Amino acid sequence: MNEIYKVKAEDQEQEQNDESQVQQSDVEIMPPPRTPNPRGVIQFLTIIGQIEGHVLLPPTSKATKYEHVIPQLVACAESPEVDGVLVLLNTMGGDVEAGLALAELIAHLGKPSVSLVIGGGHSIGVPLAVSANYSFIAPSATMTIHPVRMNGTIVGAPQTYEYFNKTQDRVEDFVTTHSRVTRKRLAKLMMDTRTMAQDVGTILIGEEAVKEGIIDAVGGLHDAMEKLYEMIGKDTPEVKKNDGK
Repeated sequence: MNEIYKVKAEDQEQEQNDESQVQQSDVEIMPPPRTPNPRGVIQFLTIIGQIEGHVLLPPTSKATKYEHVIPQLVACAESPEVDGVLVLLNTMGGDVEAGLALAELIAHLGKPSVSLVIGGGHSIGVPLAVSANYSFIAPSATMTIHPVRMNGTIVGAPQTYEYFNKTQDRVEDFVTTHSRVTRKRLAKLMMDTRTMAQDVGTILIGEEAVKEGIIDAVGGLHDAMEKLYEMIGKDTPEVKKNDGK
């Protein structure tokens, strides 16, 4: 009987040694843990191409699907590891309701957010650009300001005209609420007939969008990230050390 217990004890000791060897092996194989950024963790969100709504776009079109972006924004708001969101915009516009839905989520994210127009922020991309707490535009980037429009067959009735007016009001309300442009000036930019040959509206390039009060500042990626770090407000070890002197 004693020999049986002795054999079992030896087996248990051998198993423990094997487990410790496996754990040691895992530690050697696994890469060292990534040191978190002391200034804060930024989540990047790209909105590119055409903003796809309830109707699928052709497979040859670059598109941002709003049903994919909405869960990402909710995850950013929920995650304690994300300190701020940087929205990178290069969009030609697209579905009005889908664009406004994304803009509303960004505006009420509950965390610091910065947007950067790097190529174009046209049409419904304007509300998306101003939805962040602070907005940048690259010097060569453009923004097209124009009224709401629709392709395809429409019913020529007063109700259709009223629907367009209400949709236009929604866009104007959002843009004027989240930027410095006045409603009167925004309406004038939208209805300008001198800029585009086959349409009404205004094309703004870089600094022009800032002068109109739509975008906060001209800048690039570094400027946008530095602004977001500033808004996050986490002190680096060096800052803490200097503060203690």
